[in-house]
Amino acid sequence: MGAVLSRAACFIGIIFLGYGLRRTGFFKKEDFHVLSKIVLKITLPAAIVYSFADKEIDASMLSLSFLGLAGGLIYIASGFAINSRSSKGKRAFEILNLSGYNIGNFTLPFVQSFLGPTAVVVTSLFDTGNAVICLGGAYSAASMAKGEGRGMPVMQITKTLLRSAPFDAYLIMTCLCLLGIRLPAQAVSFAEIIADGNAFMAMLMIGVGFQLSGDRTQFRTMARLLAARYVTAAVLSAAFYFLLPMPLEYRQTLAILVFAPIASSAPAFTADLKEDIGLSSALNSVSILISIFCIVGMVALVL
Repeated sequence: MGAVLSRAACFIGIIFLGYGLRRTGFFKKEDFHVLSKIVLKITLPAAIVYSFADKEIDASMLSLSFLGLAGGLIYIASGFAINSRSSKGKRAFEILNLSGYNIGNFTLPFVQSFLGPTAVVVTSLFDTGNAVICLGGAYSAASMAKGEGRGMPVMQITKTLLRSAPFDAYLIMTCLCLLGIRLPAQAVSFAEIIADGNAFMAMLMIGVGFQLSGDRTQFRTMARLLAARYVTAAVLSAAFYFLLPMPLEYRQTLAILVFAPIASSAPAFTADLKEDIGLSSALNSVSILISIFCIVGMVALVL
């Protein structure tokens, strides 16, 4: 327990370090995008490659991807249900800002540090399904809720997914593992060196990008949405841990993953829908704080 809390405190410290460095001018607001590119295009794919390198995957493990997709669909359905009598704009906003998990930028470094390589594989497979929600599925549902009739642009979502370096890494490494193909030792060693920096870079990036820009009069909306999200997360966590017929390590990982923050893509899609981006950014930032404590608590409980 002490080791878990100590390591979690280090993660939180790195987030505050990034936030403090931005506040003092060491980092500028636009530096977040540079750090984000480093994480999404270099350190995160390397962490995925290294974690998959010596693992065996059978076809039955692909069900983990469907769990990631199902989690997002549950939040989309919840957004529709709790806003059945709301305006179209409000309904669209809440569907979009309830759905999806920030796995790659936030949760994967925790899993990588606390649970080990097998848990990273479970996380990666879960995130392939979650990516469908984060990179277009939730936005399409929100667009339909707003009455813009855009439907589910399957080809557009597919193209977006294939342009994502982490998703490509998931896809390629999953296929290689299913086929029993191993990467050269030199390539794995190279990926390991880069992967070792992923947790630090991801936490630093979160700190640099952290912001609270919502209006104080909107706190009630934030409290309602966050309560709905984390109550649902608690139910899913219990169901995954106690009911799934899977190995204990898989169930431990899934019980933690559902407490991931709101998808980092939500504010950008909210802006595209011409809804309240300030409230969306505030929700995203507060969900990061809540998820830190939820994930640390879950790690302490399940390990």
